[in-house]
Amino acid sequence: MVAGTWQESPLDAVFAALAHPVRREIVRRLKTEMASVNDFLSVFKMSGPAISKHLKVLEDAGLVRVVQDKQTRYRALNATPLAEATDWLEEYRIFWEGSFDRMESVARELEAERNNDQSSR
Repeated sequence: MVAGTWQESPLDAVFAALAHPVRREIVRRLKTEMASVNDFLSVFKMSGPAISKHLKVLEDAGLVRVVQDKQTRYRALNATPLAEATDWLEEYRIFWEGSFDRMESVARELEAERNNDQSSR
């Protein structure tokens, strides 16, 4: 990415959408079943328009889709964008595991040196 040419990617939108605890809770709840704005009114202490705004952010990120059933608009989870986020995070999990393994190795070497120093006294 060249300086000054930054554009939001789908991954950026997913992380931005998940940055808010209400939206993370909406995603968690949609994991088990579809829900309407009214269904969320009993869960969150906020207005229908506020919930709709959160749902819109999740829709724009591709995490939620609308399912129309007669007069009711339900929201359903679309977990596909989470796969890219998981892949991105996985790279860092591997990095940190490697870092911890290296730290453990250094700690063992230092312990062995300390034990050798103590036994040679």
